Amino acid sequence: MAPLPRLEAHIDLAAIRHNVALLSGAAAESGAATMVVVKADGYGHGAVAVSRAALAAGATWLGVCTLEEALELRAAGITAPILSWLHLADEDFGPAAEAGIDLSVSSERHLARILATTDRRVRLHLKIDTGLSRNGCPPADWPALLDAVEKAGDQVEVVAVWSHLAYADQPDHPSVDRALARLNEAWELARARGFTPIRHLANSAATMTRRDLHLDLVRPGIAVYGLDPLDRPVPESPLRPAMEFRARVALVKRVPAGEGVSYGHEHTTERETTLALVPAGYADGVPRLLNAGGRMRVRLAGRVRPVVGRVCMDQVVVDCGDDEVHEGDTAVLFGAHAEGPTAQDWATELGTIHYEVATGVHGTRVRRTYSEE
Repeated sequence: MAPLPRLEAHIDLAAIRHNVALLSGAAAESGAATMVVVKADGYGHGAVAVSRAALAAGATWLGVCTLEEALELRAAGITAPILSWLHLADEDFGPAAEAGIDLSVSSERHLARILATTDRRVRLHLKIDTGLSRNGCPPADWPALLDAVEKAGDQVEVVAVWSHLAYADQPDHPSVDRALARLNEAWELARARGFTPIRHLANSAATMTRRDLHLDLVRPGIAVYGLDPLDRPVPESPLRPAMEFRARVALVKRVPAGEGVSYGHEHTTERETTLALVPAGYADGVPRLLNAGGRMRVRLAGRVRPVVGRVCMDQVVVDCGDDEVHEGDTAVLFGAHAEGPTAQDWATELGTIHYEVATGVHGTRVRRTYSEE
């Protein structure tokens, strides 16, 4: 029997399906379809496994960032519509067109490159910049982009006009309504040219808070993985976190009072205690700064316990007091337990967002495992 992984990102696919059913159900009430975003290898959860679970739970589209991400899904046998939306100007779009990948276009130059690298008919999502000032066509350049699309004739099919929100986590922010207005203006201009595109704008937060933004298609990302875009704690959120980051204890030992722990001896034992060595460090996605204030915790042997000393490249040390802890026991670095630690706990400590925490779990030593809990 194979040993348990020493370090794993364990993904509960039942949680993924629960979250997608919740989100796609809300969209369906508005008459909208659901595109689940699986970029960055499914936010660190595994794009192929998440895609299959999402499609089984009510999603009908998938969204990715790069052409390579889209082609990975096709290679895995996934036939659902896939949108890829962030490309370099000199990429070869031929394989993606051959695989039937929808492509986002933000400029005439971008469109010209697509047409130069394939003679297949390409499905386009024309992206308008509605105030985020990242990717997307500036409104002043929109008529010229539509001219170029018209000139392409039958080589292209205009599937959608779309954009991203800058303040979706603040649903009442005035920029949200401005973004919708700009999107609708661009959409109407496209329709005036004879195109019949759908519209999509809503991310996770907008899917959950602004039904008027559902339009024809919603694009939830972070909420699919059970991390609440509105920062509600686990017990209060309708979402279920899907990832549990955990490691097995490598060594347990008793040490006397007055012993320094880890590099720089930032912690010294106040009394005789049991220390457990957990083989996960900053090379695996445990940020070195996470315990700079001495507040990092793990769940081990039924209790939340403090990490003592610095986070190292490969390991952290956990103070277990006089409790009985064994080598091989599982320590949960973050997960779905209501008492924590959670990905949001890490984000709060680090002054960041839980997106960065989940996608930061990485490296060849972290084994991704799945269950249907």
